[in-house]
Amino acid sequence: MSQATLTQHDFLKKLGLKAENSGAYDGAWRKTKGKVLESKNPATGEVIATVRQATRADYDACVAAAHEAFLRWREVPAPKRGEIVRRMGDRLRAHKDPLGRLISLEMGKILQEGLGEVQEAIDMCDFAVGQSRMLYGLAMHSERPGHAMRESWHPLGVVGVITAFNFPMAVWAWNSMLAYIAGDACVWKPAGTVPLCAIAMTNVVRPVLEEEGFGALAGLVVGPSAEVGEPMLHDARVPLISFTGSTSVGRKVASAVAARFGRTILELGGNNALVVMDDADLDLALPAIVFGSVGTAGQRCTTTRRLIVHEKLAAEVERRLVKAYSGVRIGDPCAQGTLCGPLVTPESVEEMQAALVKVKEQGGEILYGGERVKLKGPLAGGNFVRPAIVRAENHWPIVQEETFAPILYVIRCKDVDDAIAKQNGVPQGLSSSIFTMNVRHAEQFMSAVGSDCGIANVNIGTSGAEIGGAFGGEKETGGGRESGSDAWKAYMRRQTNTVNWSRALPLAQGIQFG
Repeated sequence: MSQATLTQHDFLKKLGLKAENSGAYDGAWRKTKGKVLESKNPATGEVIATVRQATRADYDACVAAAHEAFLRWREVPAPKRGEIVRRMGDRLRAHKDPLGRLISLEMGKILQEGLGEVQEAIDMCDFAVGQSRMLYGLAMHSERPGHAMRESWHPLGVVGVITAFNFPMAVWAWNSMLAYIAGDACVWKPAGTVPLCAIAMTNVVRPVLEEEGFGALAGLVVGPSAEVGEPMLHDARVPLISFTGSTSVGRKVASAVAARFGRTILELGGNNALVVMDDADLDLALPAIVFGSVGTAGQRCTTTRRLIVHEKLAAEVERRLVKAYSGVRIGDPCAQGTLCGPLVTPESVEEMQAALVKVKEQGGEILYGGERVKLKGPLAGGNFVRPAIVRAENHWPIVQEETFAPILYVIRCKDVDDAIAKQNGVPQGLSSSIFTMNVRHAEQFMSAVGSDCGIANVNIGTSGAEIGGAFGGEKETGGGRESGSDAWKAYMRRQTNTVNWSRALPLAQGIQFG
């Protein structure tokens, strides 16, 4: 990080970032000896700062420290753990603006989305504080006289959190804040494209934990898969792995962790559909479609990738979408008024172009966009593309895949049954939505014979889930749940207790022995 960069982005200093940063934290920043990783601004291609990556020795030290901290942390009463999480949330509030700006700078989403992501982490702290007093078990009636049964929940251990680039702060908060109130420790492996976001988040929350003697609860390892990722998957000291990423990598994660009888939370691919019925309020539907498909430059797991529109409205919807897309401002994600920032890497641009070639080969028609966008000045080296609208068929191989870029496939349907069949007719099952004024269609979409996704919305888009609900999907999306509802149970172990307070020893099922 040059002095010019430090001056230009003075908020980086407020987050404790330097020209070269350590990629391992075990209660203190370690003097790592791994290879140097460059963090690049996807809008310019310029290096923001460097990170000295963690080695296998650093990983082992971080897990060992996290486990030792867990053994003490689990004895702290849950409401007290919640109070410490509350203080971490206060730290995030105080640093919301620089954290949001860092997300835009390093990841490329527009500033409003960056700030929104930090707010999501703050909200998650608030949720976890309340949940710390509600780690409820059950009281059950025993079939044996003079016996009492109950079910209780206990801390699990060290949680390995492996996050993707597109939500470089919020997903860690989803996992870590619930893990902390559950009595667990965390070791975080962030994506290699956004290491500064992880280091900054650690810098913001660690003073609260260090003050209490629990800094190692927020373990961090920035490093390659061979040094830190693979060891984490096979490490018996880490009973739970929460992985966010592609379906192909998720298969390997699931297999490796299951082989040692570990647990996984998998948040994998999404191929989300938004259905527009012939009675839909288009003034409501169009903004949802545009944000869902263009927001974060199509790099959300909940991005709207398929638009299933009733054949009666298809031509009108396509006309309105082309007009709306033509007004999308592409450019510096940190600049006010920008609606679509860059893709995260040059490789992401190539993947989008390759997908559009397949679209044409399979018979698709590009109605708008899809090309690379070359901007002038400092943005000349950025990974910019124009969001694409493509007329397609649901069964085409390219439509069945998830391309992590702003490509919207427009698919026609005849009625609600046809729409639901097409919505369900892909391997993924994360988010879905329907726009209709017909209560029967809405209820059918959310019923057992409707959407097969983990999220099914009515008259709102596929993207932008609130933290109060459990987040996750079905089929090749992995089946895991994070964030709200009762997702906290994944971070704890269940125990059934039976107490005999009588003077006899009756056996269950009426068995007579001896």
